[in-house]
Amino acid sequence: FTPQYGKNLSAQIENRLSELDVTLIPFDVNPEILRFFFSGDIMAAALAESTAANKTDLLIWLGSNTIVLNEPKAFLLYDNKNVGYRPVHHTNVGSPYDTPLDAFWKLIYQYCQVPEDRLFPMETHIDGETIRPYFNAGFLVVRPEKKLFRNWHDLFFEVYQKPELQALYQQDERYVIFAHQAILSGVILAKFTREELQELPRTYNYPIHLFSEDVTDHRPAGLEEIIVARHEGFYQDPDWMEKIPAGEPLKKWLAEKLPK
Repeated sequence: FTPQYGKNLSAQIENRLSELDVTLIPFDVNPEILRFFFSGDIMAAALAESTAANKTDLLIWLGSNTIVLNEPKAFLLYDNKNVGYRPVHHTNVGSPYDTPLDAFWKLIYQYCQVPEDRLFPMETHIDGETIRPYFNAGFLVVRPEKKLFRNWHDLFFEVYQKPELQALYQQDERYVIFAHQAILSGVILAKFTREELQELPRTYNYPIHLFSEDVTDHRPAGLEEIIVARHEGFYQDPDWMEKIPAGEPLKKWLAEKLPK
C-alpha cells in the first residue's frame, strides 16, 4: 500500500517490486495527517486487513526495515491464537510493571477501555526490563476477520489529537513518536485475552542495530541464528560488512540484495 501525496516510488523500485510479484495498491491520504508519526502506517495496516479479509486466515504486518533470514514458521499461529507479537525492543515510554501507571498510560488505558485484569508482565527484547504489555507495532501476525487494525485505526484517529494527549506531547516528544504503538497496545489488551495472544520467539523481529546493547542471556551469536531481523539502515555505514555480527556467506548475501 503506497500513500498518494505527491511523492511517488521511483521506476527502479517499482520495477524491482514487480519482479518480486509485489502488488502496489495506492491509497489517498491527507498530507497533513502524514505529519504525525506513523499515521500512514496505521492507515495502510487497516486497508491491508480489509483487503485480506475472507481471502486468507493470517495477515503478516512487518515494518519496511525488516529482513527475513530464515523460514518464519512461527508466523503460522496456533488455532486458538488471534495475535502473534513481539515486545518492544526497549522500555522507552513503556510502563514498568512494578510502578504505578503514569499520566500517559492512564489516558491510553482510559481511551482504549482496558480491563485491569488484562495486564500481565512482559519482558522487553533488548534491555530485559519487565513492563506492562507494550507490543511492537512493526511486527504483528493477525487474523483479518478480528479487525484489530481497523479498531486501531479508528481509535487512534479519534483520540490522538485530544487536548490531554497534546499536553503530554509538549512535555516529552517521545509520546508523539510512540502514541501509535501505545494505542495499539491498549486496543490489543481491550480486544483480546492473554490466552489469545502468542509471543513469537526472540529470533523474530530481532533488532540488529541494537545487537551491542543486548544485555539479555538470549543474545544470538550472530545473524545466522535470527529468523526475522529489523534494522536501521546498517548498509549506510561504509564499514557495515566489518561491523555486522554475521559470517562471510551471510554478509555476501546481504551485499548482493542491497539496492544498487
